[in-house]
Amino acid sequence: MKVFSVTGLTATGKTTTIEQIIKELKERGYSVGTVKEIHYDAFRIDTPGKNTYRHREAGADTVTARAHHETDIMYKGHMPIYDILKRYSEDYIILEGVRDAIVPEIALCKEDEQPELMPLTFAVSGVYANNHCGTYLGLPVINAQTDIKALVDLIIKKVPPLFYDIDPACCSKCGYDCRGLLAAILRGEKSYSDCVLSSNIVSLKINGKDIVMVPFVQNLLNNVILGVVSELNGYEKDGQIDITIKNNE
Repeated sequence: MKVFSVTGLTATGKTTTIEQIIKELKERGYSVGTVKEIHYDAFRIDTPGKNTYRHREAGADTVTARAHHETDIMYKGHMPIYDILKRYSEDYIILEGVRDAIVPEIALCKEDEQPELMPLTFAVSGVYANNHCGTYLGLPVINAQTDIKALVDLIIKKVPPLFYDIDPACCSKCGYDCRGLLAAILRGEKSYSDCVLSSNIVSLKINGKDIVMVPFVQNLLNNVILGVVSELNGYEKDGQIDITIKNNE
């Protein structure tokens, strides 16, 4: 799963840019998901007095509204972005206005302003690109409405699989923290293969959700499982081992 963010203030063309990217990615056969950050403090998707609202008021932690044309699942509070992303399985996830994930960013701004470039910015677009073209401080400026193919080509080229915010004390074998390695990848100095998690020896899922493990934990789990399984009839060296544990406690 590859994730990137489209960032910028109001009226810089974020939603329009994302619409064009979605259409082009879908045209190329990719599945796409989105996450929209809403900064309006009073925003609520539920309506006071409706049945689902009453369920939540009564104390339900998760409420689902299931209708003919859509299903909406509502959780309490402001969910951490990585908890949200664990619920997605699409090829590409586009974040609108999200700044607390370690993902590549496309910066947008108004025509008469200067783009705010961050270490993870890899392109400039939106309203600014209406009357600007070429590059800005070395980054490509691409109009999503007139040259969407070029923008999506760049996304496919630049955006690696999702990076997780792992504590450098647990994993810094690449010589960087996760944000630093991604910035180096976007600059063309490193590649995704430099991340030790790009070649996991152990994968773990809990309730269908992938659990990210640093190399030490992977090796520990690998050694414990092999220590038991290697003594069983049917064990084959270098074979794949699948284990499912149903916890009924």
